[in-house]
Amino acid sequence: MNKNQEDNYISIDEAAEYLGIKTVTLRNWIKTNDSLPAKKVGKMWKFKRSELDTWINSGKSAIE
Repeated sequence: MNKNQEDNYISIDEAAEYLGIKTVTLRNWIKTNDSLPAKKVGKMWKFKRSELDTWINSGKSAIE
């Protein structure tokens, strides 16, 4: 995958697969974690892999 594809938005299903979690878990995280880099486009949630990587590496993904 080239850098340009990494910066494209992915769906909630693709983001959940990328993170290794179920889609329902990611939906719950969206509701409870303000730091999660999710963008709402119409009725659909979109994510960038690069932003998800930064979020995980920042430690903000840790459940407190």
